[in-house]
Amino acid sequence: MTSLPLQSFSPPEFLNTLLSNSVSMGAVVMGTLLFVFAFWALYTIVAIYHWLKYSHASAVAFPAIGIHLFISFGLIVYALSGTVII
Repeated sequence: MTSLPLQSFSPPEFLNTLLSNSVSMGAVVMGTLLFVFAFWALYTIVAIYHWLKYSHASAVAFPAIGIHLFISFGLIVYALSGTVII
């Protein structure tokens, strides 16, 4: 273990050269996270629809869907909390 202090993370230099001056790295990260959230939302809606349509007799369906939505929402809020101003 080194005795030097920790260095903060900085993105690779080639990414800074690819971005124009008006686009920041934070905007790229936020856009990527929002894309992931949109994909997750669409996938979740389709999965919930199919689960309720084809296994409606399951007593596990509603609690599992509720737990999935609660945990996923928490993870998404945590992921976006550093980049989105509310």
